Amino acid sequence: MDIGGKIKNARIKANFTQEQVAEILKVSRQTISNWETGKTYPDIVSVVKMSDLYNISLDHLLKEERPMSKYLNYLEESTNTVKSKTRLSMLILILTYLGIWAISLISFWFFNSGSDAMGYSIMFLWILLPVTTFVTSLLIAKNNYWGKWKWFSALIFGIMYMLAEYATFSTANMITFNKINTPQWGMIFAGVIISLVGLVIGSIIYRLKANRTRFFL
Repeated sequence: MDIGGKIKNARIKANFTQEQVAEILKVSRQTISNWETGKTYPDIVSVVKMSDLYNISLDHLLKEERPMSKYLNYLEESTNTVKSKTRLSMLILILTYLGIWAISLISFWFFNSGSDAMGYSIMFLWILLPVTTFVTSLLIAKNNYWGKWKWFSALIFGIMYMLAEYATFSTANMITFNKINTPQWGMIFAGVIISLVGLVIGSIIYRLKANRTRFFL
């Protein structure tokens, strides 16, 4: 029996209608029908959810005497697609942050005059970069990018925040007075705190979303 027939039998034994399952899994009834008739295949996340919902083991759903090569190939392709989309999303997020960070430096050196220094400080160092750091960190945690390693990104954001100040005001001061300034290490601490706030809020959102999914199952 193929996986479509197995999930159909499991649904019937668990006394669920296609409409009920569709509502729980957040898909259309036609999607459930297509899975059960073998017109399309469910993704692995949906299979796991149906396993919990129908109180049936994954072994029973996915294993049989002859290998389900078509479905296994489909799972491999869909998993690779999800991974590619995740990597692309992470790349876009990081490039967006780096782009805004670079714009803040370019704006200082090419569009800022001495009289605009205070305005630049407020706009970029105390509004734009902190907000960008917070939002980027929140999205990283909300999507659980890099798993537990995501917490180390706070240090990276802190260093980038310090470098933004060092590459602008400190460097301009060194050029003007012909001296060497050391980095303001306190800027790292400020950047880390801003990032950690975003990471904590993002992690809470991620866990609430995961708990809500388990509640529906």
